[in-house]
Amino acid sequence: MHKKDQAGISFINPIGLYDPQANGYTHVVIASTPARMVYVAGQGGENAAGELAPDFAGQVAQALANLQTALAAADASLEHVVKISVLIVDHSMERLGILGQAMRAAWGERPAPACTLIPVARLALEGMLFEIEATAVAPTINPD
Repeated sequence: MHKKDQAGISFINPIGLYDPQANGYTHVVIASTPARMVYVAGQGGENAAGELAPDFAGQVAQALANLQTALAAADASLEHVVKISVLIVDHSMERLGILGQAMRAAWGERPAPACTLIPVARLALEGMLFEIEATAVAPTINPD
């Protein structure tokens, strides 16, 4: 499957590789356009007060909300994200299912970014279960 958006970004799930859409990502993303590169540091499941959501699903939801806030600060959005890396403490198929559902809900009908999932023993904060970092390719902004 090959989808190209209006900004010159192609999303490809090649024949011969399994279909990753159920897990909320794309195998290959090509950005062939003049653009701004936006790099977002790892976002966890803590709110603006620094309080972590109590469970994995809550942390994933908060981390995705935090990612959208960070992207908005750079005049970008989820549609511009081409690559994410996620870190999961005590990774399991249940947690993969929760992540896949959250990713599909966040990206909706838009193609999902390329993704690397890294199981880890621990993250930066006590009780932190999930972290997501992103690279986005956003349109250039014309100074007026």
